[in-house]
Amino acid sequence: MTILVTGANGLIGKALCVALEKGDDRVVRAVRTSTAPGEIAVGDLDRHTEWSAALDTTIDAVVHLAGKVPMSEKETAAQASQYRQANTLGTINLARQCAKIGVRRFIFVSTVKVLGDGKNEPYRADDLARPVDAYAISKWEAEQALSQIARETGMEVVVLRPPLVYGPGVKGNFLRLMQAIEKRHPLPLGAIRNRRSLIYLGNLVDVVRLCLVHPEAPGKTFLVSDGDDVSTPELIRRIAEAMRRRPFLVPVPVAWMEWAGATLGKRAAVDRLIGSLAVNIAPIQEILGWRPPFTMPSGLAETAQWYSKVEAGR
Repeated sequence: MTILVTGANGLIGKALCVALEKGDDRVVRAVRTSTAPGEIAVGDLDRHTEWSAALDTTIDAVVHLAGKVPMSEKETAAQASQYRQANTLGTINLARQCAKIGVRRFIFVSTVKVLGDGKNEPYRADDLARPVDAYAISKWEAEQALSQIARETGMEVVVLRPPLVYGPGVKGNFLRLMQAIEKRHPLPLGAIRNRRSLIYLGNLVDVVRLCLVHPEAPGKTFLVSDGDDVSTPELIRRIAEAMRRRPFLVPVPVAWMEWAGATLGKRAAVDRLIGSLAVNIAPIQEILGWRPPFTMPSGLAETAQWYSKVEAGR
């Protein structure tokens, strides 16, 4: 197939493009600003983005990864508007241009956060959407619009809602956690008893490739993960084991952490640390027959190997 991948120079995009080309698919790489040969720059993602340089009638499918992601804990009104411009209106604009030229299938990588955060039981794809911040709302609105476009045009739409994605090249909180473990910083998370789902980059790439071709995928929304939910302390222990380090976990009572979060204005951040966010992946296993090809320990080992190379090169 000929596949357009948006956000092709991001964490997921880079790995996906390599995997698709190894499978003999032709890949069109769309990015905001081109930094490498073969990339097509489309500029900022919004309702006015012109995709004609990347889209033509040879495109069979699109994997839409591009979007604006949260960069800070505090969300301003301006940031909320940017999420909607990029993630909602930008997605709608792209999807309509795709449908117009006859793209057969559109894979939208959304987020599990459209369902909320902190539920004790694993989320299911058919749970009611309860997005709590502007980022999640922008993704949910895009999902709804894509469903409408699919009904109007016949373009096949598949929605994937991953939790936190980790793997070689990971950034953000996961990278900071690895750095803290490397430096043996005390982590006051030893008393937390929660359940969190994650997905290794290789597993997410595998499920995207399956959704590109499986006849039962169109019209579905799937939750995906490694299928191995862990508590925050257990995750830290597993990362430390992969890095061949001893974690410095301190069992600070959860009530103390909640008090500190409220006092310092960091309640939302603390809630994410101590709360649960697990997903039920039984539907995608039953409908598409998908099984994660990588275990969490193997995914963490690959991530730790990448991290050690990056640190050695500094």
